[in-house]
Amino acid sequence: MVAKGDMVYAWTTSPQLAEKAECGGAVSALLKYALESGTVDAVLAVKKGADLYDAIPTVITDPAEIAETAGSLHCGTILMSKLIKKYLGGAKNMKIAVPVKGCDAMGLYELAKRNQVNLDNIYMIGLNCGGSVSPVSARKMIAEKFGVNPDDVVKEEIDKGQFIIITKDGQHKGISIDELEEEGYGRRSNCRRCKMKVPRQADLACGNWGVIGDKAGKATFIEVCSEKGADLVNGAAQAGALATEAPIPKGIEIRGKVENAMLKLGDKWRAKNFGELGDGKERLKKIMEETSRCIKCYQCIDQCPICYCEECSTKKPDMVTPGKLPVDFMFHLIRFAHISDSCINCGQCEENCAMDIPNALFMHALQTDLEEMFGQKPGVDMTLPILALVDEKTERKRLADTGDDQIFNIFINK
Repeated sequence: MVAKGDMVYAWTTSPQLAEKAECGGAVSALLKYALESGTVDAVLAVKKGADLYDAIPTVITDPAEIAETAGSLHCGTILMSKLIKKYLGGAKNMKIAVPVKGCDAMGLYELAKRNQVNLDNIYMIGLNCGGSVSPVSARKMIAEKFGVNPDDVVKEEIDKGQFIIITKDGQHKGISIDELEEEGYGRRSNCRRCKMKVPRQADLACGNWGVIGDKAGKATFIEVCSEKGADLVNGAAQAGALATEAPIPKGIEIRGKVENAMLKLGDKWRAKNFGELGDGKERLKKIMEETSRCIKCYQCIDQCPICYCEECSTKKPDMVTPGKLPVDFMFHLIRFAHISDSCINCGQCEENCAMDIPNALFMHALQTDLEEMFGQKPGVDMTLPILALVDEKTERKRLADTGDDQIFNIFINK
């Protein structure tokens, strides 16, 4: 039996699941058990589409289909949190299990603060994450740096500081992540700056960091982060779906060192990216120059896990002139004012921008400045956003009652 705060090595007892899964298949086993036991009504996961650059979100209700989502897709950059809000009713009337990266978990917490999702009905299986690679960038990187046809690659992984590919004919090639990123390849820029590597705000935090000895590559390191997570592991073990054993102490130490190394790398990229952006008028000038390319396609809003208002202020003619290009800078100021205190650095606003504007950099820089000023870190707990505290009692009540964190309605008398 495990309890909140425990750590274990775990692996599936199903040979069929183990054959398709990675790191012992513990995550797949937990998802399958959650469905079989009726703990959840559905699983939201990602499966490979046409190739390893094509990640497809899928809702599963048949436990036999869990194997289709086994394994990792570092070149799939889907954010899961908004999918639950947009397509699954915010899990308000159903129970859902979902594997989450750090940014997925952060997005769910921010949506929960705004009453857009029900965390009580969501089982978050956290996945340790070193970062993801844009599918377009991945293909270019593999062709130019690895000298391999991207279509010949059947598997990729990030391990021991390298991006590794395996081709159809069994070739293994790896190149240092540092080398790739210094030359403009590698992980997405927001992933480089990320410091949410082990998502402990999830119910479980799972990964291969710290699995050593005879279980290396054959088991998953699980940190139990909630009572709900403990119940899931214990239930799966008692049902015979999951095997567990105590982790090797040296493995726990190694896991900590890997995490710390990743956090230091995040600090390095923050210093570089934010330093190049500058401060004050210099920063404002750069942001205005970059955003002047905006064609108002609304992908930054449609994909953002924090944006949810039924009537977006950027579509109000009193605020942003309709049909005008270049877009009024007010469009971006509205987004900065509304989102910056809660930005989770998921990168979706940049990933999906039709004009390649580094939106995530601008928003993340503002968020970190606000975090330093006010001490509030978004996406880790249910602490309300800064904007909700302008008139504390009134705003806390309105946020709780309506899920609306727009502070001022300047059109109230119009």
